[in-house]
Amino acid sequence: MWIKDLRRTLAIGLAILMAVMTLPAGLAQAKMVPTDQVIEQSTSSDDRTQVRDFLAREDVQQQLTLLGVDPEEAASRVAGLSDAEIQQIAGQLDELPAGEGGVGVVVGAILIIFLVLLVTDLLGLTDVYPFVNK
Repeated sequence: MWIKDLRRTLAIGLAILMAVMTLPAGLAQAKMVPTDQVIEQSTSSDDRTQVRDFLAREDVQQQLTLLGVDPEEAASRVAGLSDAEIQQIAGQLDELPAGEGGVGVVVGAILIIFLVLLVTDLLGLTDVYPFVNK
């Protein structure tokens, strides 16, 4: 008798479980995503990363502190900017000079000219430096 009750309870439990399992879990919608939308999202993410990395640099944080701006507050405000504003800032970061200015280019050019003249003096083609023995 108790086996009959156990079977009935088990059958009711399994019926309820099967009914719950057949309910739809939710609606999934698939649609085509335009390429420019995907590129825009990717570019926006890259721009945010670029600006965030720029603010994380030690020299930038020191300069912000010298100007009286808390670097953490600046980072939190940048996180709240719109995609268009981030894109504009990232574009301005791309336009900044990569080095310390034109001094490195001038020093490099002078060094190259010196070495070329030294080699030509050693080969006996010119007589520019008096300290070179031919």
